[in-house]
Amino acid sequence: MKTLFLTAFLAITIVSCNNKAKETETNSTENKESSNELFACPMHPEVTGKKGEKCSKCGMELTEPVAQSKPDKNTQEPSQNNPSEKVGVLDTDSPVATSDYVNDIIISYINLKNKLVSDDSKGAAEKGKILLASFNRLDTKTLNANQKKAYIDIAEDAKEQAEHIAENAGKLDHQREHFILLSKDINDLIKMFGSKMQLYQDYCPMADDGKGAIWISETKEIKNPFYGSKMLTCGSLKKTL
Repeated sequence: MKTLFLTAFLAITIVSCNNKAKETETNSTENKESSNELFACPMHPEVTGKKGEKCSKCGMELTEPVAQSKPDKNTQEPSQNNPSEKVGVLDTDSPVATSDYVNDIIISYINLKNKLVSDDSKGAAEKGKILLASFNRLDTKTLNANQKKAYIDIAEDAKEQAEHIAENAGKLDHQREHFILLSKDINDLIKMFGSKMQLYQDYCPMADDGKGAIWISETKEIKNPFYGSKMLTCGSLKKTL
């Protein structure tokens, strides 16, 4: 009787240990798969990373799951430490629509605007470089003859303003002078191509030595990039774009 009881006890213990081992192995595999899962930015799907990390272009959280495929032994993945391997909307083998190029420019402009709002001259200079690169990425081959001429006129002036902003870190007033002209160019670009985003045209009567100037914002809340913390709420919503 005692032998029978001991045999049953051992059998139950072995089954319990085996089940626990399998459960541990399953959890370990799931955790590993979860840690390796990639997520993309909703606005810039080419920017990927762990869930909750910030997009390097627009600052949005990475929330879109990226479909995983088995790695090709003959394909070398681009280095995460080399940003030149990921250059925005052109970093794809698929055709890129003009609207995607324009959206990339608008987001770069908004990021620059927000640096001026926060009185961050160095940050504005960095975003100016990114905006310049965004303009250079637009493939004019996707435009018809009339669009191409109009775009080149807008882009040439906008790139000049972006260059001034990029090259003058520490000179906030100077950057803001060029941002006045840049905002006009971006407004003309949106008139021409439209936007995937909901945007607002705001107006500051004090800017440009009292002549007044517009800027483009992604929110209805007034945050003045021409004066920043000095007159943050100076201005009004002129129209919805």
